[in-house]
Amino acid sequence: MERKGRRLVLFPLPLQGHLNPMLELANILYSKGFSIYIIHTSFNSPKPCKYPHFSFHAINEGLSESETSRIDGHLLALLNTKCVEPFKECLRRLLSDVSEEPIDCLISDSLFHFTRAIAEGLKVPRIVLRTGGASSFLVYAALPLLRERGYLPLQDSQKEEPVVEFPPLKVKDLPVPPVTDNRAPTSFYQIIDSLVNETKASSGIIWNTFEDLEQSALTTMRHDFGIPIFPIGPFHKTILASSSSSSSSSSLLIEDQNCISWLNTQTNKSVIYVSFGSSAVISETEFLEVAWGLANSNQPFLWVVRPGLVHGSDWLVPLPHGFLENLNGRGTIVKWAPQLEVLAHPCIGAFWTHSGWNSIMESICEGVPMICTPCFVDQLVNARYVSHVWKVGLQLDNGMERGEIEKTIRKLMVEKEGDEIRYRVSKLKEKANLCLKQDGSSYKSLDSLVSHISSLESFNFQAQRP
Repeated sequence: MERKGRRLVLFPLPLQGHLNPMLELANILYSKGFSIYIIHTSFNSPKPCKYPHFSFHAINEGLSESETSRIDGHLLALLNTKCVEPFKECLRRLLSDVSEEPIDCLISDSLFHFTRAIAEGLKVPRIVLRTGGASSFLVYAALPLLRERGYLPLQDSQKEEPVVEFPPLKVKDLPVPPVTDNRAPTSFYQIIDSLVNETKASSGIIWNTFEDLEQSALTTMRHDFGIPIFPIGPFHKTILASSSSSSSSSSLLIEDQNCISWLNTQTNKSVIYVSFGSSAVISETEFLEVAWGLANSNQPFLWVVRPGLVHGSDWLVPLPHGFLENLNGRGTIVKWAPQLEVLAHPCIGAFWTHSGWNSIMESICEGVPMICTPCFVDQLVNARYVSHVWKVGLQLDNGMERGEIEKTIRKLMVEKEGDEIRYRVSKLKEKANLCLKQDGSSYKSLDSLVSHISSLESFNFQAQRP
């Protein structure tokens, strides 16, 4: 691919659910002829060897091991404080290099809200990538109003009440911080306010979503925000559709490929895949309820138990002695799985997920129905949309209890309601594929994004020096 003579600087948030889509976006834009420069933190650094076609520039944000031990609002606040000076200096160096092509714009994760001031100071246009869904972002934007109207802070007596401004959400579906974040809710609301305000002040928003999935939310944003909106997802499928660009795993954990061999021994659409993502934490009691719910469902299962998933416990220590052996091969547990490969496997019949946005998009793209157990923030909104708007999954509304788990799995895997859900998700999969084809909504939106980037007034720092 002939380069356009233009550079893009991308700045991903160093968390798994944010790093993946940013690097996927980098591949997409590379396939459109842009040269890609990645500024990244030393914490959770991506592996440059997997992306030899990009130029990587590390900054040392100086986070300690204790500061990065927990994913919460405090960590996000630290990143937005400690990255300011090293990021500014790195971007300044890139702009100063007259031997290189001009820089068209900075594309930063929307949660890096400090980048707006730096980009404006250096006269670099700034576009943001929002790695969550458009529907949940509208809820974020409305949080001040919802707090004013008494929905928040969350009261147990109100949990089942409807949020009339956002049907079919209930009060319990509104975004709340992780329960482990003892600085919440004040710091959480401050982060969300900054996220919304600095995103609205950008030169455009890129979304890993597509029109047929979130048309109502995207239409509202186009009307209310007054900046360009570019829904070009699903990213991981866009990469495959964009010429010769290839997708490379950006997983921060080692993927266990042995689970694919195990899946190859199972029957079509029989296996439930269970993964609660890269940052969720559950109690030992919840862990055991999941284990017995899976065992009692009599369905084969592939269960991802990430080290650190169970609060205060080593990897599989809480499991009863002989638990897996007594299943006679009907279940297998791994520390991390190649999720895209797993969801595409013909033996997968359902995905029990924490309802992170990447997981939802990947599941829809493979036509896999979901069971949702959201943990915090936008996952709560996402889960309700899966179960009650798109109707491509079921939600465990009453926590992790083995009887409810068994009933929900069987409802999805072997009962008539599951057949109806499978049909709906198969139709949504078709729409996800169609939007990437020529004249599809994401195809045209990507073309618009390329034109928009190319039209932005670039700034060469060296040329402005006396």
